[in-house]
Amino acid sequence: MQPQLKEGIDFYYNEDGYVVLTATFLLKRGYCCGNGCKHCPYDYEKVPEPRRTDLLAARKLNNKEKG
Repeated sequence: MQPQLKEGIDFYYNEDGYVVLTATFLLKRGYCCGNGCKHCPYDYEKVPEPRRTDLLAARKLNNKEKG
């Protein structure tokens, strides 16, 4: 039996109503799935190029704008 996901810890709903997995959940899963998850803590290691480079650049830009 799989453990129940907890809203606010494992996932949240974005402004469009989609489920977004958190870094906490992704770390518990233990690997990059290659889908380009928004909060991927594995630096998108299994995402194919050139998308991986684009995602990393967008993350860096977003972090710069926030802080």
